[in-house]
Amino acid sequence: MTNLTHLDAAGEANMVDVSAKDVTSRSAIAEGAVVMLPETVELIRQGDAKKGDVLGTARLAGIMAAKRTHELIPLCHPLLISKVKVDCILDESLPGVRVTAEVKVSSHTGVEMEALTAVSVACLTIYDMVKAADRGMRIENIRLRMKSGGRSGHYEAP
Repeated sequence: MTNLTHLDAAGEANMVDVSAKDVTSRSAIAEGAVVMLPETVELIRQGDAKKGDVLGTARLAGIMAAKRTHELIPLCHPLLISKVKVDCILDESLPGVRVTAEVKVSSHTGVEMEALTAVSVACLTIYDMVKAADRGMRIENIRLRMKSGGRSGHYEAP
């Protein structure tokens, strides 16, 4: 058994009791990328995707996903999030779109899952919006880049 789950007498998983933890300011930054053909990057840049504004829609989808993480990931605590910022930036060096999400909260528990969910859903939205133009896209390198606050303190990915 890990410190992330608790099994009751029947062996069922339960949400971790965080009530004894201090309420502190906590934040997390996650990142990921959608790799695509250069022509698909240009399609997004020109605003010519059939489904509309790819980057704006992906940002909104990521924000909405962060707020609903507890509905998507079993045993995640619902949080009163104070900030969600999702950036989707075209990058010819991939080529593709780099996605970053920053989430903040004052709570008993952290927001790593919310930041990772925001990035994941933003990447999936980008894929969905231009899949007709480029079926070979890849979603890559989704990871936690930074977290702060709480008992475990600060973490920064190398």
